[in-house]
Amino acid sequence: MMKYWFVFSKSDVLLEKCGDGLYTIPFEEESPIETKPWTNIHNISPLYDGPEVKTFYIDNPITNNKKYEMCGLRQSYYKINKDLYIKAGKCHEILYWDQNTQYCGVCGSPMKMNTDISKRCTECGKEIWPQLATAIIVLIRRGEEILLVHANNFRGNFYGLVAGFVETGENLEEAVNREVFEETNIKIKNIQYFGSQPWPYPCGLMVGFKAEYDSGEIKLQRSELGGGGWYHKDHLPQIPEKLSIARKLIDNWLETYNK
Repeated sequence: MMKYWFVFSKSDVLLEKCGDGLYTIPFEEESPIETKPWTNIHNISPLYDGPEVKTFYIDNPITNNKKYEMCGLRQSYYKINKDLYIKAGKCHEILYWDQNTQYCGVCGSPMKMNTDISKRCTECGKEIWPQLATAIIVLIRRGEEILLVHANNFRGNFYGLVAGFVETGENLEEAVNREVFEETNIKIKNIQYFGSQPWPYPCGLMVGFKAEYDSGEIKLQRSELGGGGWYHKDHLPQIPEKLSIARKLIDNWLETYNK
């Protein structure tokens, strides 16, 4: 039976060259890369009840190969179709989870796979499942301007949206209000849900919102942000790349002026 094989070396995924600059995920009966007896091959939920999906880590990347090449997970967004990119993200999250849960957090004994998405301690029976780090991200409007910020952990000079992790005991809307006030000192109103996006870097879920400026002067939380301010729709700085929900929020806002 034909299967999709998502093979990773760290955060790089193996792509098959299709010619004319096109790529896909290897689709074969057997693994495209030689496996070892100890290789931990994970079963992943199929693509819309389609072919089986397998994933595993290799120690060293594949190089100088006419048929295959390695590609960073983020960059693969621009080389393979969206469904395969999303599935690659899930595979990477499962591999990351497996690698970081080798031993029981209760008694320290080895953990063993129980189902495709759960583990059980070999001694005390503690069961665990992959966990998501849920974060909110919000586009804040003020007339024909939006609030854009440059986080200290951004790679590059682009400006994005206010974002942050949801804390224990708060709902999503409370997290939006808290993060905005903590990072910028402003208050917002009319919070609206926009959409969500898996963010497998390494195991996140981004939940997007839109909101309107209410009051306050911008005072940036310098421990988190290196810059920020209000930007007019016609004079935007460099913004996030298209794979992110931040870009989708910004593009959606810009489209309201082009209708």
